Amino acid sequence: MVFHEITKTAIERALQEVRDVDSRLVRAQETRRILDRLVGYTLSPLIWKKIAFGLSAGRVQSVALRVIVERERQRLKFVKADYWDLEAELGKGSDTFKAKLLSVTGKRIATGKDFDEDTGKLLAGKDVQLLDETDARKLVQALSSALFTVTSVEEKPSTSRPAPPFITSTLQQEANRKLGLSAKEAMRTAQSLYEEGFITYMRTDSPNLSQEALKAARGCVEDLYGKDYLSPEPRQYTSKARGAQEAHEAIRPAGSVFQHPKDTGLTGVHLALYDMIWKRTVATQMAEARKMTVTAKIEAGPAVFTASGTRIVFPGFIRAYVEGADDPEAALEDREVLLPDLKVKDTLKSKGIEALQHETKPPARFTEASLVQMLEKEGIGRPSTYASIIGTIVDRGYVRKIGAALVPTFTGFAVTQLLERHFDSLVDTGFTAKMEESLDEIAEGKIEYLPYLKSFYLGKSGLRERVKTQDKNIDPEESRTVLLHHLKGIDIKVGKFGPYIIKNKGTKKAEEVHASIPEDIAPADLSVENIHEIIEASEKGPQSLGKDPQTGLDVYCLTGRYGAYVQLGETPPKPEKPAAKPKKSKKKSTEDAPDATAAKATEKAPEVPKPRRASLPKGIQPRDVTIEMALKWLSLPRVLGNHPTSGHPITANNGRFGPYVVMDGQFRSLKKTDDVYTVTLERAVELLAEEKRARAGSTILKELGQHPKDKKPIQLLEGKYGVYVKHGKVNATVPKETPNDAVTLEMALKLIEERSKRKK
Repeated sequence: MVFHEITKTAIERALQEVRDVDSRLVRAQETRRILDRLVGYTLSPLIWKKIAFGLSAGRVQSVALRVIVERERQRLKFVKADYWDLEAELGKGSDTFKAKLLSVTGKRIATGKDFDEDTGKLLAGKDVQLLDETDARKLVQALSSALFTVTSVEEKPSTSRPAPPFITSTLQQEANRKLGLSAKEAMRTAQSLYEEGFITYMRTDSPNLSQEALKAARGCVEDLYGKDYLSPEPRQYTSKARGAQEAHEAIRPAGSVFQHPKDTGLTGVHLALYDMIWKRTVATQMAEARKMTVTAKIEAGPAVFTASGTRIVFPGFIRAYVEGADDPEAALEDREVLLPDLKVKDTLKSKGIEALQHETKPPARFTEASLVQMLEKEGIGRPSTYASIIGTIVDRGYVRKIGAALVPTFTGFAVTQLLERHFDSLVDTGFTAKMEESLDEIAEGKIEYLPYLKSFYLGKSGLRERVKTQDKNIDPEESRTVLLHHLKGIDIKVGKFGPYIIKNKGTKKAEEVHASIPEDIAPADLSVENIHEIIEASEKGPQSLGKDPQTGLDVYCLTGRYGAYVQLGETPPKPEKPAAKPKKSKKKSTEDAPDATAAKATEKAPEVPKPRRASLPKGIQPRDVTIEMALKWLSLPRVLGNHPTSGHPITANNGRFGPYVVMDGQFRSLKKTDDVYTVTLERAVELLAEEKRARAGSTILKELGQHPKDKKPIQLLEGKYGVYVKHGKVNATVPKETPNDAVTLEMALKLIEERSKRKK
């Protein structure tokens, strides 16, 4: 049976149109799975031996990691360049607009694209004028009394077509850009929508729409927007990817009639994703958008300015959907920017000229969206695996997410270096893409799977033999060293407890200085200056900022694996481990048993209380920390007093999601106007009396009532993982097949009780 949506019509049709299993597709899938395991199971143990236990390699994951590391290397090589230009605010009648400097005395002004990223200098052969601050300010002065005259006005019509309907990779990209979902979250949500019959199958590389879908989409356009917005003919799309299964459909709303998002009963992230899929599909059958771009050139003395505007003549598909972009500037291109009605020889009024400083920016780090886009473009892996690939490299500690950016760690660098030196083809994008082509040829019956696998693994230059040979050549010490070209004379190593720096102060090993690198510092952001700060702090040891007046203990600013922090008092030494006892005879004796138990009890090391610590707020450098700042941060958590009714203590503190007050497990976030360091008991009581908001990303569907034992409220909510009921700290998932309206207080109490038992 073959079906791409879980609807009655689709299942009945599949029952009527059964076919034989395509053994070639099965062989291709099996070969892909075996290849993945051969690479992972063969290379991972080698990496354990040479770098650190628990690391891994993968046929596609290692290529994705190398791509991210390469981008970080480009950022390392990047040399910043500064340049200046002018922006004039001009007016005609009551209308004002802005114009940018284009040229001076006939020579174009340098912009960011004119600089070499590796040197920070102008590219060879560029006949442009580079303005520095002095030049720019002199020019502002010279143009302060100049006459601004329009010398040319050019109108250019343009049209734009809607983007194709979603396939797996583009759905992940848009969900990341527009909804902030990771690839894994997008696929999990799409899977849920598919299982509930809202969308067609979400693992597809074909943008093809069935006749049923075309009819449904065109019906939506005509009903909601009118015939003027309908494309003249049904618009169909085909995949450019080799091996795409055209029998599959694009990801679209399920059924012969598309359910409007408002009528689905969906909420939260499920509604947001369905809404995006619905709009994208409907937009494919809408008319093209027509725009008119107006570009004007304006002279002022020796300078020429330019201003551009865009007028939407007919919005077409833009009424329903505009594709997102990784570049925020690019996302602005569909907005209207209107200029006044300018004519040649018009004289404009200057309302001010501003000198603006710019600096070139390093290549942007990959986001999940741009990484998926690159992998698909290069033909690496399958779109259905991208979510798990990204999840693996993040979970294994090869990559960290800073905001939306994917930033390689020092461990990621070390693993990539080892594979590049000794197994370069396995992390080469071209080689990996050719493997995908071979897998497609197996699916097409052009090559046999078993000879291909034998050649890859057991051949003379196969993976097994290469690993055996290279095992002898790989030096573990070299493998744990991260090479960063801008840091000469300083070794960066990857160890059991994270990355660290070694600086040689002399010829003897005892003269080496070791210092941990905080994990929040990316390789490309590690400068000579902050390395010296880290080493200096390590050499000096803890330096007291002053004494806490209440305890008399010294206060320190320290740097650890997870960044800088302040600490009250010194870190106590670790208790010494008891000496190993001689092995006893395996023969058991009942007389010895009590003594052995007592010995074990005495051997247990006493717990050493940890000193109070507090992380430095973002943007604060360790060198800028004062004793007053440190004492303020260390004052948390603050006990504000006891609740006037319940008598329970109330505490104020900073947490993962910001400042809050808490009483008996009940948390409330502080408002923007509140200060965690000065909030009073009375204010905390007010906040705790407020109805608790749903956790981030969750929507409260309804209040079910109070728990009979503690009278605390029980709520029905929907979050990114589905619908659940909440009572205090206990969250219990509602079965997927249960409609929201069918969830009662009695059902919620039973789910909460079962969940509480499992937690115990």
